[in-house]
Amino acid sequence: MSTVDKHHAVLYHQTIWYFGVFMMILYHGSDVAVEAPKLITPNRTLDFGVGFYTTVNYTQAAEFANIVMKRRKQKTQFVSIYEFDMEKAENELNILRFDEPDEKWFDFVCLNRRDAYIGKMYDVVIGAVANDKVYTTIGLYESGFLSKEQAIESFKINPLFDQVVFKTETAVKMLMFKEALDPREGSI
Repeated sequence: MSTVDKHHAVLYHQTIWYFGVFMMILYHGSDVAVEAPKLITPNRTLDFGVGFYTTVNYTQAAEFANIVMKRRKQKTQFVSIYEFDMEKAENELNILRFDEPDEKWFDFVCLNRRDAYIGKMYDVVIGAVANDKVYTTIGLYESGFLSKEQAIESFKINPLFDQVVFKTETAVKMLMFKEALDPREGSI
């Protein structure tokens, strides 16, 4: 089976069994291939704070790679592909998981966007991506145009993809780089 065929099969399930181990497939979009992820303090506040951001959705990572390429005025874009041993991580790391964009998720994202989160530190945070529509909604909430309940209800209208954010060096070291693809050369 070719690499593309193998990844196409994996995309459908987002997980694979590898020698009896549950491996999550994750994607990171950028203007460079990222073989050795690092924690870099961003120049803006992000949904889940400082961390290395990945997603279970290849298309989302490819779109972000295109955005980064244009923002940095580069000519290259890549989707880096990783395997992550979720079972091992659940036993060894402190993981915060949001199963849906609910009030807890909303509060966490709002605090991180204001760089005001001072709660418990986590190795990995998993939850919905705050896309452009979510950012607009949060802005309307913070400006007083929407109540918290109205804002949260609006997130249920459009499906949101998940993101998996690695917030500590210990967590980042558990990512296993597999390959990087140029999304313009076809999807996997």
